[in-house]
Amino acid sequence: MKYELLDSGAGRKLERFGDYVLDRPCSQAVWRPSLQTDVWRKADGFFTREDGNHWTFARRLPESWTCEVGDVCFKISPTDFGHVGVFPEHELGWNWMAKRIADSGRRPSVLNLFAYTGGATMALAKHGCEVCHLDASKKMVDWAHRNMELNHLEAAPIRWIVDDVQKFLLREKRRGRKYDGILLDPPSFGRGTNQELFKIDNNLLDLLDMCIDVLSDNPLFLFVSCHTPGYTPLVLTNLLGQGLRGRGVMEAGEMVIRSGQLNLPSGSYVAASF
Repeated sequence: MKYELLDSGAGRKLERFGDYVLDRPCSQAVWRPSLQTDVWRKADGFFTREDGNHWTFARRLPESWTCEVGDVCFKISPTDFGHVGVFPEHELGWNWMAKRIADSGRRPSVLNLFAYTGGATMALAKHGCEVCHLDASKKMVDWAHRNMELNHLEAAPIRWIVDDVQKFLLREKRRGRKYDGILLDPPSFGRGTNQELFKIDNNLLDLLDMCIDVLSDNPLFLFVSCHTPGYTPLVLTNLLGQGLRGRGVMEAGEMVIRSGQLNLPSGSYVAASF
């Protein structure tokens, strides 16, 4: 079954992930909910960060189940942080990259950084790309492997890497390895495989320079998405524009989850096509 944003408001979002409906916090949803309270009360799971992170379930849910976002199938599993294994707003980026790939007539090599459970990896592999999937968490890379199986992509040319992003990029530069496309969704704060500290305010500029260093001589795109408050489309455009120094055609905007009620803004993106 498909993902669906049912409603949002009062700092919450009500989402259907396949067979189950979950009610989770959402700081952007400052408006009133559109649906009646009794609809929200029927949610199968409720997550809160008040008095510590915890879930409350109206009935016994399986440890994991499946759900489709766009044309990608995901393993869904509620985590202690309130995440479930997919950020549906990223479908915008998958569609943007798919169009560039289709228009190019090429089978590009693409580097997916901070790749999480592999939504973009699966979407790109479905379009014939050779993908390098990198995340510092082995648990997330294992989850992405499961998503690969769910999407029947075992034979796809996917290279799986568990590593610190910055250290990996420096090694790729020394090796002379290049990529036709790069996408990244950096966290506000994170740790590498050896507890290397990543803070977006301190490290994003250098990270973008490292990405540009490993773009091929005839690249297709560089796509950056971000959920950190304050990193607006204009901020991301300024950051990437300085690094590219006039190369490429840039576009930027909000990532949005569409709904039959009110659409939900969910972070920013900037994309450069060449």
